[in-house]
Amino acid sequence: MYDYTAIKYLYSREKEILFKTIENDTSKYHIRNKAIFCLAEYAGLRASEVGLIHFSDINLESREVYFHRLKNSNNNTLRIIDNDVYTALIDYMQERKSQNNDSQVLFLSQKGNPISRKVLDNLMKKYCAAAGIPKEKAHFHTLKHTRAVELAELGLDTKEIQYWIGHKSIKNTEIYFQFTSKQQETLYKKILFLQNSPSLL
Repeated sequence: MYDYTAIKYLYSREKEILFKTIENDTSKYHIRNKAIFCLAEYAGLRASEVGLIHFSDINLESREVYFHRLKNSNNNTLRIIDNDVYTALIDYMQERKSQNNDSQVLFLSQKGNPISRKVLDNLMKKYCAAAGIPKEKAHFHTLKHTRAVELAELGLDTKEIQYWIGHKSIKNTEIYFQFTSKQQETLYKKILFLQNSPSLL
């Protein structure tokens, strides 16, 4: 049986504070870091998948990005309909072009290599600490869980979230629905309706 307590995700307020902290970052790599976190949360990426994105995976005309998924997940293409995410991506791409770096990998470390899982996890810990987010949520994978719960809250069904997140098995997607207040609200409304309509029981 799946350990539901292992799923850690950011509440709306925590996500807001985290991204405000990232926005206020004044380090040399703040434009890169903002683009990474915006895109990773939006697409539900693992840390190890961020360094796999190439310039050739991005279609600016259609605002689509092709994502290479790992751990037996399905690769997919997502359109960037969130303007904040799209702007962060464009800002970073413009910065990269000004650096005269020939690498086709989108997100690079300070050494010019594809950014690593370790670097991203350290960044997540740094930003979460600054934002006052609990240590148990200070892992990059929390962004993927956060996006899945977010989509479930919006009312997307399991098949839609499965595609978005890249899950090969829908069983991995179904675990997120226990967390949604919208789903719980629907459940309680159904119970109240049935209780007040004895003839339907």
